[in-house]
Amino acid sequence: MNLLELSLNELKQGYHEQNQQLHCNYCDCVFPLMQKESPDLMAAHLKTLHGPNHLQLIQLDSKYNTLTEKQRALLVVFSSGAKDKAIATEMGVSPATIRHQRFTFREKAKQAKLYLATYEMCFEQTEVSLLAVPERAMDVDVDARFAITEEEYTATVKRYFDFSNDRLELRRWPKQQKVIITLLHRVIEEFQHNKHYTDKETTALLKDIYFDYVILRRYLIEYGFLDRTADGRTYWRCS
Repeated sequence: MNLLELSLNELKQGYHEQNQQLHCNYCDCVFPLMQKESPDLMAAHLKTLHGPNHLQLIQLDSKYNTLTEKQRALLVVFSSGAKDKAIATEMGVSPATIRHQRFTFREKAKQAKLYLATYEMCFEQTEVSLLAVPERAMDVDVDARFAITEEEYTATVKRYFDFSNDRLELRRWPKQQKVIITLLHRVIEEFQHNKHYTDKETTALLKDIYFDYVILRRYLIEYGFLDRTADGRTYWRCS
């Protein structure tokens, strides 16, 4: 499961909704959404098997988790409710140092809150730019057919892809062209920039995402997300 695909609230609560089920963020445990006691059962599961959710996030192995080991240790003791003097004694520093660290965390939280609010206001209604529009689509209403908002992109990715096996898996192939293009935006992210892939590597990568890798490859090329040499031996991401 790619935790960074989840919303802020889903990260904080430790589980998310998908396919009418509650899914644990850290393992394969699920409970039916229609079952009244499911939230309580999930909360009990998280507490018993994974411990406090904030500790999971503090120790999250991700390039986006930029906390140092010292900062992680401080957050753990801060979350325990211990007094600054007791923390200082335990860590062998002065109480003033602990107060300064607490102040620093608060300031970073304020900065993050302002940044998140600004980002959402600026981009939540912004259209996702397409990498390319095929020539045969130029005679249709491009704005109506291909314009994709951030909200639509997020919802579509969540609906069509399964991240439970720690990799991208497409559940089914859509019929609408706009949905197809939205999914292609996500699929192409699996290809690195400025890297050439052999036909075998490309096939293996796409086959992991969807069993009908041929149609996936065809649409990636047709819509300008992916390109290849004339002999079909080498592929690369267009942008």
